[in-house]
Amino acid sequence: MTVDNLLVILQKVIDISLVWMMVYFVLKNIKNNVKIILLFKGVLVILVIKILSDTLNLTTIGLLLEYVIMWGPLALIIIFQPEIRSILEHIGRKQLLGRHKVLTLDEREKLVYEVMTAVDYLRKSRIGALIVIERDISLNEYIERSKPIYGDISSELLISIFFPRNPLHDGGVIIQGNKITSAGAVFPISINSKISKKLGTRHRAAIGISEESDAIAIVVSEVSDAFIIVVSEETGKISIAVDGNLNYNLSLDDARMILVEELKPKKEVLLDDEFVDEKEDDSDENA
Repeated sequence: MTVDNLLVILQKVIDISLVWMMVYFVLKNIKNNVKIILLFKGVLVILVIKILSDTLNLTTIGLLLEYVIMWGPLALIIIFQPEIRSILEHIGRKQLLGRHKVLTLDEREKLVYEVMTAVDYLRKSRIGALIVIERDISLNEYIERSKPIYGDISSELLISIFFPRNPLHDGGVIIQGNKITSAGAVFPISINSKISKKLGTRHRAAIGISEESDAIAIVVSEVSDAFIIVVSEETGKISIAVDGNLNYNLSLDDARMILVEELKPKKEVLLDDEFVDEKEDDSDENA
């Protein structure tokens, strides 16, 4: 095999890899966007009808579909401009080299302890709160529009921020690495029609920021929030939003388990999955 042949093969591998990465990022970023999913379904239906019209020699419908296919992309760009912009912004905020700071095991344990201690106090006191923990996708856009703090993580600081008389208690807190970066942050409200109407603005903001990024959003409901109607005063519950999905009616232990799992570095998660698979294989062989 000559050098020229190797270069051609390398070019094809790079070409296919780039296409695969582009498709992967697009699909990953639209998986929670109902409008885009419906759009793909509509395009698929049009292609199926086009194939049938060509097979059955249906001239009129085939001609109409040719015009649709010719001008459709331009119309879709105009109609879905906000969604396309959102996807591009989402990809642009992705940090190619991973998160700002990979936390050590001790730092992750401290983060979980301080956050959950604050959450436990807030839920018992019926004080509402929204805590957002940044992961791989940067939240600098929201940090710039909020009040800078850049303090060490502590339950006392979190509790004081969300105390009702504090001017910053209405917004959200953003945590980057092992620092409380800012408070009073305003996040986008999710427009997902599948969200229960019983959920208030705080929950919709939590889902919204988890749709826009890969951040972990923790919600503590206050007395006036509709969510509390479902929860008794003795068993206050917590909500956590990840990847556009809201886990609600969580106990403190359930919330802690989810937070610990979501804060694990990707390599550690993969190793855990491989370990579980090996255990299942061993149990099957023994059986």
